[in-house]
Amino acid sequence: MRRAPTSLLNSETIEAWPAWLLRARGNADARALAHADWCLRRKADGRFLAAFGPQGLHALMSRLAREPGLGAMLERLAVFDARKQADAGAVPLAGLQARLGALGLDEVAYAADTGLALVAEPDRLEYAGRDRWRRPLWLRASAAAAWQRMRAAAAVEGITIHAISGWRSHDYQLGIFERKLARGQTVAQILAVNAAPGYSEHHGGEALDLGTPGEPPAEESFETTPAFAWLQRRAAGFGFTMSYPRGNPHGIVYEPWHWRWSRE
Repeated sequence: MRRAPTSLLNSETIEAWPAWLLRARGNADARALAHADWCLRRKADGRFLAAFGPQGLHALMSRLAREPGLGAMLERLAVFDARKQADAGAVPLAGLQARLGALGLDEVAYAADTGLALVAEPDRLEYAGRDRWRRPLWLRASAAAAWQRMRAAAAVEGITIHAISGWRSHDYQLGIFERKLARGQTVAQILAVNAAPGYSEHHGGEALDLGTPGEPPAEESFETTPAFAWLQRRAAGFGFTMSYPRGNPHGIVYEPWHWRWSRE
């Protein structure tokens, strides 16, 4: 029996998701995914491109052969071995840097002002369960294992901690900027409330926004909960630290919900 994949394979333009995690809107697409191991998705808009598995490649859109990055992703899938848990590599940053320039964002000035560096996306992430909204949660393999151990340890002590979000792609953040620019906002106005694309810790697959039942997501009031008190006592033992305390040097607002796993 084939082992169903639990990894997301990532590139500059295409993601390959385990097909069993996705639901198709049309019956024909649903049948194709039911017999496939993978679903290829365009990163820029999330569109399903193709199903791939033992029966070969099944196009879910017209003109599939013209899709940038398709050939390289198919080559990766052909040799993918789910049993190998090698450290993830990095997706090249060149494409992101070009798009930042198109937005008129001065990355040198931004990095100098914030002390933040560009964060490359991993080229492989692991399924870490689901978030508060039942969406698949993706993290680097070591961060995913640490998160699952930490959540289980909290549960033993009667504390419920759930993930609000994990890995986010550069395209996700770029989409926020593009939609706000289309509504007439300036880059400076957007940067007042959103990190520049490429500079969020979430891009690296090691950061989590955390919450607890009954508490609204990403609110400072999280610091008053038993879950936050537990994290302050125990999270470091699982490799997690709070990234943005009050008065942090990056000028980012206090985020008691944002925690990052580190190898150090």
